[in-house]
Amino acid sequence: MRVRDENKIDAIQEKAVEIIVESGFDGLSMQKLAKAANVSPATLYIYFKDRDDLIQQVATKEASKMVEASLKNFDPSLPFAEGLTIQWKNRAKYWLKHPKQAKFLEQVRHSPVGEEVYTKVKKEFSLVMSEFVKGAVKRKELIALPIEVYWAVAFAPFYQLVKFHDDGKSMSGKPFKWSDAYMNQTLALVLKALTPEK
Repeated sequence: MRVRDENKIDAIQEKAVEIIVESGFDGLSMQKLAKAANVSPATLYIYFKDRDDLIQQVATKEASKMVEASLKNFDPSLPFAEGLTIQWKNRAKYWLKHPKQAKFLEQVRHSPVGEEVYTKVKKEFSLVMSEFVKGAVKRKELIALPIEVYWAVAFAPFYQLVKFHDDGKSMSGKPFKWSDAYMNQTLALVLKALTPEK
């Protein structure tokens, strides 16, 4: 039995992410990946049953890393403003440090494998976020909203800033680069919108 080489697997998965980000899922073949990763096609089949299995494994691994990064130093019992701030900072750190992986995960989210991958990894994340939101509503730190509305207000502005950064420009075509100042200004408005009036 051949020993599993984790370094080789990581290198293969990294190349798979690069190819999918550049060429989409249709642009990934086992032959093309083997050439890019400098391994034989037979080597790929030692670690992955087929192309679909490879995509599933890569997507699950990357989604798990993103969830882990977003929950770093986060406690669902934190006051709402503090907890949401940590969430934004963690997500920003992940997106800025791993832009290819982040783009890959966006492609996965809108692909046929997306639901299966995210169902595997989001259980813990969903439980933590649900506890955080329910606690904040109970303490009257957050307006009670349908989850879809909460998510749209709490995180859509963050991801729009990310999109501007990825594009390198804003809607007007003006050059745009991520900054803590932009993030903090946007987050302050989000918190204001979500906090009950006193």
